[in-house]
Amino acid sequence: MTNSKLQRLATLGSAPLIAVLMAGPAFAQAAAAAPAPKIDSGDTAWMLTSSVLVLMMTIPGLALFYAGMVRKKNILATLAQSFGATALITVLWMVIGYSIAFTDGGANNALIGGVKYLLLGPMGLTATSPLAATIPESVYMFFQMTFAIITPALIAGALADRMKFSAFLAFMGAWLILVYCPIAHWVWGGGWLGKAGALDFAGGTVVHLNAGTAGLVAALMLGKRKGFGTENMAPHNLAYSVIGASLLWVGWFGFNAGSAVTSGAQAGMAAAATQIATAGASLAWMVAEWIVARKPSVLGMISGAVAGLVAITPASGFVNPGDALLIGIAAGVVCYLSAVHVKHIFKYDDALDAWGVHGVGGALGALLTGVFASSAINSASKGWLHDGNLGQMVLQLEDIGATFAYCAVVTFAILLVIKLTIGLRVSEEVEVEGLDLNLHGEVVQA
Repeated sequence: MTNSKLQRLATLGSAPLIAVLMAGPAFAQAAAAAPAPKIDSGDTAWMLTSSVLVLMMTIPGLALFYAGMVRKKNILATLAQSFGATALITVLWMVIGYSIAFTDGGANNALIGGVKYLLLGPMGLTATSPLAATIPESVYMFFQMTFAIITPALIAGALADRMKFSAFLAFMGAWLILVYCPIAHWVWGGGWLGKAGALDFAGGTVVHLNAGTAGLVAALMLGKRKGFGTENMAPHNLAYSVIGASLLWVGWFGFNAGSAVTSGAQAGMAAAATQIATAGASLAWMVAEWIVARKPSVLGMISGAVAGLVAITPASGFVNPGDALLIGIAAGVVCYLSAVHVKHIFKYDDALDAWGVHGVGGALGALLTGVFASSAINSASKGWLHDGNLGQMVLQLEDIGATFAYCAVVTFAILLVIKLTIGLRVSEEVEVEGLDLNLHGEVVQA
């Protein structure tokens, strides 16, 4: 290009174009390179808020929800389980959990992550994760930490009133590393289920089916509470449970909408779906109980709400509001039948319905995600009803089956080792007198 032509382009306001042409291949190579990830302050603020909301779900939300449903002599022991699990899992997540769940495991990445993030050593102030490019990796780690905390804490609902605190802490730590982290990696961390196309927006299988399955195995291995079926084991203080369920409901917006990992439209739709499904499930459980038992109990209302929260979790970022309502209604009815009637038929002592609500609700929600997921809501998803993708149902069943089978086998193994070493269950005398006084040396005053 001649100098005269360059001058004419400049007079037409084409100086930037001249720079491009004169730069030649070097500019073209730079333009082709992918832009460096840029931290977005809005996304970061939303994810920090979401993380705190999810942490609130465990303490005080789940702690109060469970504590209100046990007998007075075991309230402090139940609160201690949620609080102790939060402290223990925080440290373990920092030491090794995040690394094996959410980093690249190299040749073994389909099954487990790597160990380069032990003690979070490589994490800097401005580093971002490949899984969340617009927020600091420290924020993404913290967000996932809160999921890792609540998942094993949910199991406590199945083993209430009878497990040693020492055994509980040993179980929580081993279960996090050997069960939760591998399954989280399979689905969210670059593992085989996620790559195959299984859909789990915020934890239907990773969190709820996983915890519910472990709860069922733990309840069966521990055996029934003394007096189960003959003594009155009604909740001591349902007011605590209502407050806890309310905190869970509010905190769940961090759980589901936060899983969008941005503060955009996807988070908004996930929040709307969560609210609608929860309300629908609470009403459905209420009506079912009203028909069968002739009275709508407060315990039923809050249990229905939690069932709806559980079932919409895997679907929240993939479905429209109408389908969210259908998922909620289905969860309310199915979980009511499971938690109230199926449990009584088979006579297993899942004390606070960890399996009936979280296990069954998580599996149901994961399956219905395959039915109702819509590419119009999330282009990454194509379900059966709206997109004619029957193959998604197969993937969802594969996710459900793999999670259930792996969790059940490894949970059994962990509990068996603990049983053969330090023991799982308190003595009969301790159970009768109460865990608060015997395990913690404290009691709730009247």
